[in-house]
Amino acid sequence: MFRLSSVGLCVAVALFNAQARAETVVPMKGQSSQQVQLDMSECQNVANSASSSTSTPSGGRIKGAAVGAAAGAVGANVRGNQHDEIYDRVDDDVKQDYRQDRAKQTAAAGAVIGGANQRQDRREQRRTNESTNATAYTSCLQGKGYQVTP
Repeated sequence: MFRLSSVGLCVAVALFNAQARAETVVPMKGQSSQQVQLDMSECQNVANSASSSTSTPSGGRIKGAAVGAAAGAVGANVRGNQHDEIYDRVDDDVKQDYRQDRAKQTAAAGAVIGGANQRQDRREQRRTNESTNATAYTSCLQGKGYQVTP
C-alpha cells in the first residue's frame, strides 16, 4: 500500500488549500500530518478573520448624486448672476426651475461618477484583503514552525 510521508502530504495539501495559493508548506518541528492539517485550518481561519474585519465602500452613487446636485444648483445660480440685467427680470419660479433642472442633470452625472469610484474602491479593497489574507496565513504558519515558500 502506498503511503504519503507527512512532508509530501503537507505539500499536497498546501497546493490545494481553500485560497488556491501555489505555495509549499514544510513542517520544521516534525509535526504529524493531522497536526499540519489542524494548523493550516487554524491559520486559514486567522487569515479570513484578518481580511473580513474591513468594510466595503458603499453609498458612492448617493454621495455622487448629492455632490452633483449641489454643484448643478450653484453653477446655475452663478451663470444666472453673470447676466444680472437679464436674470433679474426673470420670474423667481423660472429661476428655480432652471436651478432644479441643472441640479437633476448634474446629480445624474454625479451618480455615475460616484458609482465608478465606488467600484474602483471595492476592487482596491479586494486586492488589499487578498494581500492581508495571504500575509496573515503565511505569518501564522511560520509562527507555528513551518517553512512557507511561494
